[in-house]
Amino acid sequence: MDINAQTQFCGVIGNPVEHSLSPAIHNAAFRSAGVNCVYLAWKVEAIADAIRGLRALGNFRGASVTIPHKVAVIPFLDQIEPTAQKIGAVNTIVADKGVLTGSNTDATGALRALKDAAVDLRGRHVVIVGSGGAARAIAFALAADAQLERLTLLGIDDGERIALAKDLHAFCAQPVDEGPLDETALGKTLPRAHVLIHCTPIGMSPKVDGSCVPPPLLHAGLAVMDIVYNPRDTRLLKDAARAGCKTIPGLEMFLHQAVAQFELWTGRHAPIDVMRRVLESRFQ
Repeated sequence: MDINAQTQFCGVIGNPVEHSLSPAIHNAAFRSAGVNCVYLAWKVEAIADAIRGLRALGNFRGASVTIPHKVAVIPFLDQIEPTAQKIGAVNTIVADKGVLTGSNTDATGALRALKDAAVDLRGRHVVIVGSGGAARAIAFALAADAQLERLTLLGIDDGERIALAKDLHAFCAQPVDEGPLDETALGKTLPRAHVLIHCTPIGMSPKVDGSCVPPPLLHAGLAVMDIVYNPRDTRLLKDAARAGCKTIPGLEMFLHQAVAQFELWTGRHAPIDVMRRVLESRFQ
């Protein structure tokens, strides 16, 4: 890569970011497409200070936003794309002539991953574990397009979870339930559920032994998607596979949301084969 005074830069804003594969996938895509841009990883605690600093730097083109800043970043941007505004969470920033616009590619990434895995959503009961930015995006995408029988939200943050349920009630007519994330609630919900989507950091590298779903509650009639992509086979997915569940690794959602990010930053079609090859090579 020829880095010069015209090289633009992007990066991921989050905490933690040490596990992130975003630099590998996006730098490979930039090289493949001949885009003069580099991608970095920024561990950020003070989101307002980080956005202020990025505004002050020339050649800033955009950023990925991950845990825990997907909601908190919104007040510090100039404009929010309508879908992201409706969701109430941003995972992508595009910088154009000094204007920072927030978008959300998590929603389309998740739906594409479920579709590619042939998971039937129409008339199904879906349980989402977690209520943060990614959970918001996926919940709104499902409420808009999937024609579910029922959507159940389980999370540890009462205020966040209740607010998400309230926003969904205002957005759609589908039944939406919510409750605390504990073994009792899981035990009442999962036996009659068809799809489980895990949207918390539990099980993420380096704490790979964690799972918030007791294995006995998993059953063969359940499809399980974990949005954690590092490790590829999380503890939850291993438990689900042993129970006979269909499993969808977080790598699939991660790939498709990254493809959409690349296209927002560059205005070009993403080299998806290159991006997939880089991701899969990290787990061989």
